[in-house]
Amino acid sequence: MTAPALPVIAAVAPRRRRTARLAGLGVSGAVALWTLVLIGLVAVIGPLVVQRDPNAVDLGYAYSPPSGWFPLGADASGRDILTRLVFGAQSALVGPLFVVAIAAVLGIILGLVAVWFGGWVDALVVRLIDAIFAFPGILLAILATALFGAGLTAAVLALSIAYLPYIARVVRSAALRERNLPYIAALRVQGLTGFVISLRHILPNITGLVVANATLCFGWALIDLAALSFIGFGAQPPAADWGAMVGGGMAGVLQGAPNEALAASAVIVITVAAVNTLGDRLVTRSENRA
Repeated sequence: MTAPALPVIAAVAPRRRRTARLAGLGVSGAVALWTLVLIGLVAVIGPLVVQRDPNAVDLGYAYSPPSGWFPLGADASGRDILTRLVFGAQSALVGPLFVVAIAAVLGIILGLVAVWFGGWVDALVVRLIDAIFAFPGILLAILATALFGAGLTAAVLALSIAYLPYIARVVRSAALRERNLPYIAALRVQGLTGFVISLRHILPNITGLVVANATLCFGWALIDLAALSFIGFGAQPPAADWGAMVGGGMAGVLQGAPNEALAASAVIVITVAAVNTLGDRLVTRSENRA
């Protein structure tokens, strides 16, 4: 009679583990996570669902107020603001994602190399990190776009270098703590190389902290790329981009049609707030586990 209960228990256990992981984020962290999931779905699926061309110009509908045809109104060129927000989500999210991915890979490599070799190698990495810290990320991005031309490619590469120290510093600190633990000495006695120990043992143990800090960097990169698009150094017209929409909508604000600037600003604020909230919760949880 009790045998059927075993599959039920086995099925409930994974749900309990998932609930426990979400509970570790708290209410604010869970809300932020699901907000980002929704925004991500809009970026991936939205362009497939929306049947309008985000760049279709119709000056007859310039600055049209919100209506059934234009749910959020139209911009100065008569383009649907909601459609452009949906299509702009891709560039707004993919750019910071590349920034964080490149910065994380380079930062992890630098941090692990500094900790494992120590000595002058560690000192050199620390000096390099300090030197990069001296330059604001957006300043490097403006310089890169001025040299190589406006667009997201140069800006993403420049910001990747600017955010590299944030990841490298965290990796170095966490890996240094791990390297002094007894299990590392035991692995070295067994004949494992530093590369294997760093890749298979140290890195997995600090992944949570790295991901948490990378999440915070994602929010900062999103703001920087939006700011670059706002001043004309990032995404170029007529591409739909949230930062470019804020900049393009400023003329409408002066003419009593702030819909474009307000809508784009709102989605940027919501996304960054969700990312930062989730990042804070992940950092707190990682530090508590450590």
